[in-house]
Formats: sequence, C-alpha cells, structure tokens
Amino acid sequence: MNDSRLVKISKYLSKHLRHSPERIGLELAEGGWVEVEELLSACRKHEFKISLEELNEVVSKNDKKRFSFDATRTRIRANQGHSVEVDLQLEPVDPPDVLYHGTGERSVKLILTTGLEKMSRHHVHLSKDIATAKAVGMRHGRPAIFTVDARAMSEADYLFYCSDNGVWLVDRVPPEYLQLIDSWTLKPMKI
Repeated sequence: MNDSRLVKISKYLSKHLRHSPERIGLELAEGGWVEVEELLSACRKHEFKISLEELNEVVSKNDKKRFSFDATRTRIRANQGHSVEVDLQLEPVDPPDVLYHGTGERSVKLILTTGLEKMSRHHVHLSKDIATAKAVGMRHGRPAIFTVDARAMSEADYLFYCSDNGVWLVDRVPPEYLQLIDSWTLKPMKI
C-alpha cells in the first residue's frame, strides 16, 4: 500500500474509532473495542472500503501506533486520544521520574498559568522522550517542550496510565510540575 493510502486510512480510523464512531454506525464496546468485521462492514457501507490486509498494515505500520488488535485479532481499538466517552480499562502504573509534553510555542503562556488540561480528550498525553515531544510540538508550529515532574505528581497521588503504544496519560498537569525547556538546547528556560 502506498503512503498516501496508509495515511488516508489512518485518519479515517482515527476519526471513527476516537471521535465519531456513530457516524458510520459503530458503537465502541468496553475498552474501546470494535469487532474487525463490523468495522470493515461499516466502512464499506459508507463507501470507504478497507481490506483486512490494509487494516493489518495500518495497525502494524502506523508510526504513532494509534491502533491495536486484541489478542485474538478479531477486535480493534484506538489506543488513546478519544473525545467520545470510553473506558480503555488501563490500570494505573508508576511513571518514570520525568515525562515530556510537546506543544506549539503559542500555547506556552497559557500552560505556564493553568498547567496542561485534557481539553476535549480523556487525558493529557505525555511522552517518555524529548524527540517525541518535539515531533508533537512541531505539528503545532514552532515547538515548545515541557518537562513534567511525574515522580512528584505520582507522590502527590496523581494517577498515570500508559497506553498500548507507550503514550503516558494523566488527567491534568498543574503548572508547578512543569518546566519549559529550550527545544534546541534542551536546557531549562527562565521565564
């Protein structure tokens, strides 16, 4: 499958497995799962045919590992990023000492005041490495990267989850746990 088809399918699946499953007649089961055959049938009915081979390739090749099959490979789900109500059945886990969040530079002032809020999503998304945070930030213009004192948050009883694709999730990050770092030198910035 060529890259443009891969991206097109990935975006279609993201829209319907994370944000508007009802639009193509799907209902997310517990854990956010949908039967693979039900998904493929719904896509066909809405004139966006996806073969099982294409679906397998999107799941295996998606650079952000947005989707997962269950152990039987008969169900699929988006790993995180939902705006619809869904319980992904993730268990709280101890985070690493530091996590990172990438965003656009224009959001820095607000984040330093209010912290990181989940907005229309279920959680704030954090990464375990600076490179991923920087890549996420670049999607929003000039990148801004924050370190998150996850250890201190955990000690203050904030719950962290790690999705199947390694994205760390938390309900919010208050500003006192954030430190802005320079996205090029990776050193803390004075504000």
